[in-house]
Amino acid sequence: MSVIAVIPARGGSRGVPGKNLRTVGGRSLVARAVGAARAAASVDRVVVSTDDPAIAREAEASGAVVVVRPADLARDDAASESALLHALEVTGDGAEVLVFLQATSPFIDPADLDAAVARVRSGEADAVFSAIATPVFLWAPSGEASGATPRGWSGVNHDPAHRPRRQELPPQVAETGAFYVLDAAGFRAARHRFFGRVEPAIVAERCGLDIDTEEQLLLADALAGTIEGGGA
Repeated sequence: MSVIAVIPARGGSRGVPGKNLRTVGGRSLVARAVGAARAAASVDRVVVSTDDPAIAREAEASGAVVVVRPADLARDDAASESALLHALEVTGDGAEVLVFLQATSPFIDPADLDAAVARVRSGEADAVFSAIATPVFLWAPSGEASGATPRGWSGVNHDPAHRPRRQELPPQVAETGAFYVLDAAGFRAARHRFFGRVEPAIVAERCGLDIDTEEQLLLADALAGTIEGGGA
């Protein structure tokens, strides 16, 4: 089976300007994503889809093939799926499994990618997404209908009058956004990432860190210094 990894990395970012080229542990986010994909034994090709020449140079220097993303697919409102489909059209002929990585997750473990690819290859799942276990008590506003003025807050996954232990909460996970592994034919047909049988891949909490703010970038850089000995 041919396995292609695609990393969408456009130049624009409102929350963290130039985010995909910012560094964590001395390496840019796009270089870290390319490195994780290249280190996965199951991945045959690594592609970065970008509209930014600086990101393209960094991706090529890191060992990825670059697909130049059209401007209409690089707008703020463009879905990641559009970039993935374009990348598959340009470079993905014959690809049977698509690994979609997001550069904003700096600690993707290649072993997690290989395990998820194996699950799709075996037919256990059509789509596997990275997630962390979240045994937490969820609350939401108590409006009677959507848009109604809330009257306090109510428990979502528990009855506050009979509070269970955390271990007794129903199984639930939080999507991290770090990676998605998809049956390529199913993705082409559905044109979105959640189709067929969808399963989570539980990853370590550090592997689920996603960067959307300057503070999260600082936290990631500090974490890299702890777990990677300063980054390399």
